[in-house]
Amino acid sequence: MTTSVLSSAQRNAIHQATADAVGLPAQSYTSPEWMRSERDRIFAPTWTAIGYVHSLPLASATPVELMELPLLIVKDPTGTVRVFHNVCRHRGRQLVDEACALQGSIRCPYHSWTYHFDGSLRGTPNIGGHGIHDLKDFDPALHGLFPVRSAVWMDMLFVNLSADAPSFDKHIAPLEARWSKFTGAGDLSCARPVNDGGWMEMEARANWKLLVENYCESYHLPWVHPGLNSYSKIEDHYSILAGDWGAGQGTTVFDFSERAGIDLPVFAKWPEAEKKVAEYIALFPNVLLGLQVDHFYAVVLLPVAVDRTVEQFQIYYVGDETLTERYAKARRILLAGWREVFVEDFDPVEGMQRGRASSAFDGGAFSPVLDTGTHHFHKWVASRLADN
Repeated sequence: MTTSVLSSAQRNAIHQATADAVGLPAQSYTSPEWMRSERDRIFAPTWTAIGYVHSLPLASATPVELMELPLLIVKDPTGTVRVFHNVCRHRGRQLVDEACALQGSIRCPYHSWTYHFDGSLRGTPNIGGHGIHDLKDFDPALHGLFPVRSAVWMDMLFVNLSADAPSFDKHIAPLEARWSKFTGAGDLSCARPVNDGGWMEMEARANWKLLVENYCESYHLPWVHPGLNSYSKIEDHYSILAGDWGAGQGTTVFDFSERAGIDLPVFAKWPEAEKKVAEYIALFPNVLLGLQVDHFYAVVLLPVAVDRTVEQFQIYYVGDETLTERYAKARRILLAGWREVFVEDFDPVEGMQRGRASSAFDGGAFSPVLDTGTHHFHKWVASRLADN
């Protein structure tokens, strides 16, 4: 894919953010050109989440826009999921505009070229003139949909746009190793996604980076989350700096379920002495993860514009039984609790987005104690832009 070119001013700002304890410049949150550079230089070379698999119907096509790049998720009748660039090989029309069921093929609405579930070209009506549907020198095998390298982990669908990142297993290994002390060999396979009491989608009028930055620190808890801070205080948190793959925070006193009066099954291998420990890690670039003794959650951030980000939030409960009606009320109470927390974050991140319009903003400053996760993320972003 085409790589965006950075201006000299952009490069200078990146090098400053890489070297000094200052933040990224305001234009990195407001400029569409910056967003395209981030897509090509930050998102494309690694593994980026674009959605969840379990809620996709069999034999369906679902369009996704990632930073102005149209992609297409296809789930065939056997449940196999593939990702393609959402563009017809004939005249370049976006192939699918809205999620839909497929009746045996994917059809372009412009000239009705059709494709198999595997992306291969199936039909080219009238390509040789009226009633002539093939050509001697035209090889359909050379004109299938452009595939996108993909992988599924914990029901989340990841893509590698550049097609040359290390394997996804290698990509996710450090996180699984970190959490092995809680789940046993990093095994989250007993966690189950559910829509009823487990799913919500929201849109923030803010750049994707602001949502990651906010997630990486607990500094804002007393003022933004007074309810959460009443039992999981700022001083109960610790910072997580996870090398080149993530950053975040943890708490030693999380006990929402107990306080809410709900009883959910827990991870069997979770250490008894650490039942109230919870960790919240941003898996770079665009996934926010939370691990607690009785559930796991993920938030996929989809940047649809430089100042708009869709949050797809999914809770995973422990074991099949938690998906039954018996636990329906508990699931809804837990989801409502997390909804309150995430909605409370909208005002500060959207306020920061508005603040980036100020010509006086110079990147800001960081607390050397409470902003370490956010600063770590800034340096990660800047280094990847500077390396290209």
